[in-house]
Amino acid sequence: MRITNKLGLPQPLVSAVEREYEYKPKRYSVTSILKGTREAILQRRHDEELEQDVADMIWLIFGLAVHSILENAQEAPSQIKEARVEANLPNGYTLSGIFDLYDDETGTVTDWKTASVWKVTFNDWDDYRTQTLAYCWILRQIGFNAHRGEIVALLKDHSKTKAEVDPSYPQFPVFRIAWDFSDEEIDAFGEFLVERFKEIERCEALPDGELPLCTPEERWAKPDKWAVKKKGNKKAQKLFDNEGEAIAYAELQEKGSKYQFEVEHRPGEDTKCLKYCSVCDFCSHGKALKNA
Repeated sequence: MRITNKLGLPQPLVSAVEREYEYKPKRYSVTSILKGTREAILQRRHDEELEQDVADMIWLIFGLAVHSILENAQEAPSQIKEARVEANLPNGYTLSGIFDLYDDETGTVTDWKTASVWKVTFNDWDDYRTQTLAYCWILRQIGFNAHRGEIVALLKDHSKTKAEVDPSYPQFPVFRIAWDFSDEEIDAFGEFLVERFKEIERCEALPDGELPLCTPEERWAKPDKWAVKKKGNKKAQKLFDNEGEAIAYAELQEKGSKYQFEVEHRPGEDTKCLKYCSVCDFCSHGKALKNA
């Protein structure tokens, strides 16, 4: 990937995000296999053509700074930090990853994350949970009894003022969450990986346009909505998943009311495709969305 610097930011900021990572055949990282198959393969195929500006990578720099500080801190005797691990799959592919900390006494894999408060507010931890589960599976393949995942999230946009007035708001700028994985769950994840890498092997032989479309969840898809609102207002009184229910509700609201109501169609959006996918310009679906 080529890093640009449209704002002319100081070179240390550019150097901080530059990387010399080489994709290797049949080797995928934990983070890449948790993406859609199309996105993961397109990133590998078009890596030399991809371009990103350092101004759009500022939060990455925050994350790198946190990892650098903690990497230089002293771990306990039972702990291993910043270690690269890998395990082989039956079809000759390799799953690799770098975890932040592993404690052999407790069997816990810990990952540091710089995150937004909304992660806590919406209890949105599925991606991080799966990532630590993957590390546990790899560690088990090489002889460790890993069975617990933990995230220590540093909340970069935490507001002390909001914490003082809202008890439901995260009370501290750091949030800790953990999961215990049963033997059955870890084994089931191993079975998922076997099928996942079979799919990757099959899809690597396909041209770009024939790669399977990412799932709605992977595209962060927002479905179509129909908004019922007072005529002339911008704010919706209520949102519906289908037009018929919206029309019926609008008609009901008008009965005995001095106001007129209208139904507005609000098209859905594949948020990741349009705003956050690095290979959108190489994806037929992404290009179609942008052209539309």
